[in-house]
Amino acid sequence: MEVLRPSLININGRIYRKNTIKEEQYEEEEEFSYMGPPESEELVEDETCDSYIIQETDKGYRCAIDVPSVLYKYIIGKKGETRRRLEMDTKTSINIPKQGVEGQIVITGSHKAAVSSALTRVEVLVDSFRRKQPFTHFLSFPLNDPKIQEGFLRFKDQVLQQCSQDHGVEGSIFQNPAKLHLTIGTLSLLNEMEVRKACEQLQECQTFIRDIADGKPLPLEVTGIEYMNDDPAMVDVLYAKVNVKDRSDKLQVIADRLVEHFVSVGLMVREWDRVKLHGTVMNTLFRKDSTVEDTGGAGRHTVSDREAFDARNILKKFGAYGFGEFELKNVLLSQRYSTDCTGYYSSAGSISFS
Repeated sequence: MEVLRPSLININGRIYRKNTIKEEQYEEEEEFSYMGPPESEELVEDETCDSYIIQETDKGYRCAIDVPSVLYKYIIGKKGETRRRLEMDTKTSINIPKQGVEGQIVITGSHKAAVSSALTRVEVLVDSFRRKQPFTHFLSFPLNDPKIQEGFLRFKDQVLQQCSQDHGVEGSIFQNPAKLHLTIGTLSLLNEMEVRKACEQLQECQTFIRDIADGKPLPLEVTGIEYMNDDPAMVDVLYAKVNVKDRSDKLQVIADRLVEHFVSVGLMVREWDRVKLHGTVMNTLFRKDSTVEDTGGAGRHTVSDREAFDARNILKKFGAYGFGEFELKNVLLSQRYSTDCTGYYSSAGSISFS
């Protein structure tokens, strides 16, 4: 990191400078310094600090923060060093529940500005390490309609019959037909409260989705295949193209609006300007581990040992392959590494188009 160009973090409209600590650290622990209002700024009684309220008590001031238990260790630090440093720097006391016990972190102090400062620093730590957690859920459009599954299995059989001699092409790299889907965006939901919040936010999207879809299922066609890199002879992911039958952009608009909403409430991190809608049919991640599932999350997998496959013949022979048509009826909040009674991902929540 350049001293004159430090990394900046935007949390709830406030800008923070991120400084790496060189002293002994806990795992990937980093220190952050606040670049917002000065500590001498006046705070009125029971003023909200971002999304939290600092309350006056008979002993001073108090603020309770909802933090998933898996993130406690980053606030505690190695041998409690991070918490001690925060308490010393801000002249506050920070009470953290026992590891594994969901609850609130409580900050107390004699001065409201001190509690506000400690709160800010805890929020920055939580936000930074939350971003490093693997995602647990994802918003999806299911493509596991029986007609699409049948078309996919025919595609798989024909590819293996006609292209199995091509480098890297084998049965293990094909998607599980019951889990065919389009990933809209990924989420790290670290406790049940966050899962409930995501379900509630999904329900809030019901109105605009029905408006875009005219209150009825979207007729889709799954036709053609594409690859994700520049060299068709060295491909890691092959995906099916999905379009609305009337050639409108309704599916894309719904996906983009969903991501926009979930980013605005802090449950999702924007990765692209527009959602890249693709239904994975072949992925070399499956070759090494059959339990790996493609859910479209960026930067979540180790790819150094992936063995690419030669897709030139597949693209030539099946470039316009028709997997089938179906009506898309809902959006699902799907749980990663899970399976329901249909073979699809277990759903934590859903909304329908009609």
